Amino acid sequence: MYNKSHNLVGIFRRGRDPFVEMKRFFKPVEKDGSSKKPNLNNNVTSSSPISSAKEGDNNDAEFPSSGDGNQREEPLKFLTWNANSLLLRVKNDWPEFTKFVENLDPDVIAVQEVRMPAAGSKGKPKNQRELKDDTSASRDEKQVMMRALSNPTFRKYNVWWSLSDSKYAGTALLIKKCFEPQKVSFSLDNTGSKHEPDGRVILAEFDTFRLLNTYVPNNGWKEEESSFQRRRKWDKRMLEFVIQNSDKPLIWCGDLNVSHEDIDVSHPEFFATAKLNGYIPPNKEDCGQPGFTVAERRRFGDILKQGKLVDAYRYLHKDKDMDRGFSWSGNPIGKYRGKRMRIDYFIVSEKLKERIVSCEMHGHGIELDGFYGSDHCPISLELSSAIAKADEEA
Repeated sequence: MYNKSHNLVGIFRRGRDPFVEMKRFFKPVEKDGSSKKPNLNNNVTSSSPISSAKEGDNNDAEFPSSGDGNQREEPLKFLTWNANSLLLRVKNDWPEFTKFVENLDPDVIAVQEVRMPAAGSKGKPKNQRELKDDTSASRDEKQVMMRALSNPTFRKYNVWWSLSDSKYAGTALLIKKCFEPQKVSFSLDNTGSKHEPDGRVILAEFDTFRLLNTYVPNNGWKEEESSFQRRRKWDKRMLEFVIQNSDKPLIWCGDLNVSHEDIDVSHPEFFATAKLNGYIPPNKEDCGQPGFTVAERRRFGDILKQGKLVDAYRYLHKDKDMDRGFSWSGNPIGKYRGKRMRIDYFIVSEKLKERIVSCEMHGHGIELDGFYGSDHCPISLELSSAIAKADEEA
């Protein structure tokens, strides 16, 4: 028998509309006493995943084709933001961020560091596509998130989650309902049959391009499995991904945890010589601030070169901008005050570079204006229409 003590189970499945699901959850129990469980697919919108997809099957969310053989309209305006705990931003900074989103009106919003745990009881397998709600505290947190994403500004988006087992890492992808991806998956593997550890990847495929949202692992400070070695493995897999998936243009966004060139940090010497408790790595290329070591920067350059990819922001902005040229800012109190890095990106295939209209960082200054409570500011990308570009060339 359906009982509301189930507490929002299933509300945030792949691509579901939080507003519709909230109304469905709070629907009064029928007076006839029927024990039939409500059909949660009755009101699924056309941009939701196929309703017959089962939980135990492939984690890919497949979508119906347009049916008429015509190319569907695709998103042109994108936003990426490391929220540094989306729940905290919802609780403390949501009105300001909501107004920002209203004004920008992006078609896609990619979020990193969601920091909300995946569904599943302790000691049991987790469902990384679902927000945890099996305790009183997690149910309350899920309701807070659901209500925030059900306001008029965010109601127009479908939401996908890829979450960690704990309040760590995690990503989210919001896509306007009028844009139907062909497929959404959660891994760098070609099969996409599982989520990345800690929910670091959401990959949406459209007719003419792929959109990859990643929260890249921090390099750390030491030659350990959870630091340098983990990042080397990630970079190797990322290189393989861009080479193996070159059949379709790529838009890669998120917190990539690397500053490619000296121009991408406020104080190159400070970051190049940074140490943690005096530790010096055995390999000189691993020395320095995580995200600004020679090894990371070299590997990132290889990914761009071999993947035939372009840094959209640097393509438009050639000069160093000490006010608005960085996406991450150190704590305003302490030795990192005023120390800033550009580690959040939109990377696009060379085939798309002529369509770049704008790529902007929306925070500025050492007081973190426009960061909305995070230590990262939102980054936006706008492309011109492929049809318009074709008309120009004709």
